[in-house]
Amino acid sequence: MSTRKPVVAIVGRQNVGKSTLFNRLAGRPIAIVDDFPGTTRDRILASVSHPGGEFIMVDTGGLELSPDSAMAKEVNEQVATAIQEADVIILLLDSRDGVISTDLEIADSLRKTGKPVLLVANKADNAKYEDRVVEFYQLGLGEPLAISAYHGRGIADLLDRIIRLLPTQSPVGPEPEAPEAIKVAIVGRPNVGKSTLLNAILGGERAIVDDTPGTTRDAIDTLVDLDGASVLLIDTGGIRRRGRIGGGVERYSVIRALRAIDRADIALLVLDATELVTAQDMHIAGYIRQACKGIMLLVNKWDRVESGSTKDFNQYVKGCFKFVDYAPVLHTSARLGWGVDKIMPQLLEIYQERLKRLPTAVVNSTIQRAVAAHSLPHKGNLQLKVLYVTQAEVNPPTFVFFVNDPQLIHFSYQRYLENKLRQSFGFIGTPIRFVFKARGA
Repeated sequence: MSTRKPVVAIVGRQNVGKSTLFNRLAGRPIAIVDDFPGTTRDRILASVSHPGGEFIMVDTGGLELSPDSAMAKEVNEQVATAIQEADVIILLLDSRDGVISTDLEIADSLRKTGKPVLLVANKADNAKYEDRVVEFYQLGLGEPLAISAYHGRGIADLLDRIIRLLPTQSPVGPEPEAPEAIKVAIVGRPNVGKSTLLNAILGGERAIVDDTPGTTRDAIDTLVDLDGASVLLIDTGGIRRRGRIGGGVERYSVIRALRAIDRADIALLVLDATELVTAQDMHIAGYIRQACKGIMLLVNKWDRVESGSTKDFNQYVKGCFKFVDYAPVLHTSARLGWGVDKIMPQLLEIYQERLKRLPTAVVNSTIQRAVAAHSLPHKGNLQLKVLYVTQAEVNPPTFVFFVNDPQLIHFSYQRYLENKLRQSFGFIGTPIRFVFKARGA
């Protein structure tokens, strides 16, 4: 059995502040927030880290117990899917409204799932509304927690409660995976040729291939041997744009694809050469970077491109993916087998880069030269001092900087230091993780 990130779903009726809470927990405005009921129609996902654990958070649309439109029925269906997939459920309520009949019915349905449910009363912006939270005890789901997602009140307590309820190990079933296997997730939008690519790599019809987008809905694992190296290839369903996710079982593919990225060492992001790079392509790459996984950009269907040089297209792709400018770009035609033989050697190179460990003396020498060549960040009369650097981990490469004040580190200066490390040591295809600690910490 393997460990994967648990899932936490935020559910409730319309206009109780689910998307505001989602954005607050995610630390950035991902979900669209509006006072008009029903703004969120599709599930939105983000990875959340808090001391003690990490989880995938799912925002959902407002539940309607008697839906009178096709859209409302669709929203209810996707909420049901999120509940079924979740390990922990947050039932969000409105402290100003108090308990209404809809809340009672939703609570009753959640109780039947047998899953941990956190009762959270939102919009408790002051002591008056916070005192009214006690009436939510009648829902029979334990102690209600008063919060204000808008103002950030009670969010730390909520995160602590979530972490306490997360499973220590979430079983996803046996995998054909050796401990030393290099895990590679094949990800991308629907119909870019992921399954065809897997079949081309393996030289046989391992995955079902169809022209209908979304054929692959579950992650499919294939263990292969490549020149003595054990490689686990994980084929996934396409990650669709918001608003394009169909009903039923297809909804599971989004969470499962993100879980596949979490399980992997490297993600192979497949692009379609016949289409421009989309926002969703960049969203997937952003999730890969956030998860600190290796990445390779593979431009598939290159045989269908009539004109234009590889160099020009590479410049275009690199321009779109500046935030993962360390990712190598390959061009293939999975259908015809063009360039497929270059994929696995490149993946092995990325994996070796993720395992690269540098001597502490070499790291310090490189960083001190970089520090001497660039003006140091400062705040008032306080200037940053980099005292000592060491590589703490591999896969991904992680460097710990001991400094006088971590708050003096600006993103642009961190980027500068990363570029200097890459210029000296490569780290092709993998993010580099930096940890800044105060002296004596």
